[in-house]
Amino acid sequence: MSTLEMSTRKILAATLLAVTLGVTAAPAQSPPASPHLGRPLSEADIKDWDIAVLPNGAGLPAGQGTPQEGAKVYAEKCSACHGEGGRGGVAPFYPALVGGAPLTNGIETQKTIANYYAYATTLFDYIRRGMPYNAPRSLSDREVYALTAYILSLNKLIGDEDVMDAQTLPKVKMPNRDNFTMPYPDRI
Repeated sequence: MSTLEMSTRKILAATLLAVTLGVTAAPAQSPPASPHLGRPLSEADIKDWDIAVLPNGAGLPAGQGTPQEGAKVYAEKCSACHGEGGRGGVAPFYPALVGGAPLTNGIETQKTIANYYAYATTLFDYIRRGMPYNAPRSLSDREVYALTAYILSLNKLIGDEDVMDAQTLPKVKMPNRDNFTMPYPDRI
C-alpha cells in the first residue's frame, strides 16, 4: 500500500470516528455577540438622507433660484467638467447638458437634459444628490434651484427671468415627458 493510500485511509478513519462519536456536532450556542459597529439611526439621521424628489415635486425643499444666479454657480462649480455653457466636457464622463437632436433620430443620439429627461424635478434631484462630482451634496438648496433654472434656461425650457422653486419647477413641461411610461403612475 502506498503512502498516499495510507494517509487517505487514516484521514477517512479519523473522520468516521469523529462522526460516530459526535465530535463534529457543534454544541447549541446563542448567536454571536454584536460587533458593536456603527450606531442606531435616529429619525434626524434618516431625514438627512431622505431627500428624494418625485416628479410631482413632492420632496422639493424650500428655496428658489434664477438662471442668472445659476450662471454664477455653474461658472464656479460646474464648467470645469461640463464645459462652457453646458456644451460638454470630456465625453462620456462629462456630458453635454444642452441641445441634443430628437431621440427619434436613432439610438446613438446623444441624450441631454432637453431631449431625454421627462421631468424637471429629476434634474433638481440629480444635481442635489450627485453634483459636483468631486463633492456631492455640497450645494445648498438655493444653489441647486439656481443651477436647475440655469440649465433649463440654456435649453430654452424656461425664460431667462423665470424663478424656479417648489411650485414652479414641477410645472416645467419637458419635451420628452410623453415618451416615458411611469412604472408607478400614482407617484407622479
